[in-house]
Amino acid sequence: QVQLQESGPGLVKPSQTLSLFCTISGGSITTNDYYWSWIRQPPGKGLEWMGAIGNSGNTYYSPSLKSRTSISRDTSKNQFTLQLSSVTPEDTAVYYCVRALRLVPTKDSGSWGPGTQVTVSS
Repeated sequence: QVQLQESGPGLVKPSQTLSLFCTISGGSITTNDYYWSWIRQPPGKGLEWMGAIGNSGNTYYSPSLKSRTSISRDTSKNQFTLQLSSVTPEDTAVYYCVRALRLVPTKDSGSWGPGTQVTVSS
């Protein structure tokens, strides 16, 4: 059974770039048909899909975040990465990595990591 684990800094200063890593076990990031997404949930708000990388390495981004977001992968580490630039306190959220057959997964679809809290504050 695939498992995903997010990692990265819990605190980031405004204007910096946030980097988060998702390490995959029990499955391969190159497996056909799956999308590997980053989704976040700000406090008191709903889930927001940020973007994804496909099994072939193609990337897809939310239009509202595209200018600040980059998703990449390292197949040798079976890992994919989120970079979010120019962060502000509004980027404070729990960040999840997700494997799903859908480009934009719902909470009841796919395999989710436990999530990691990121706070943007000086």
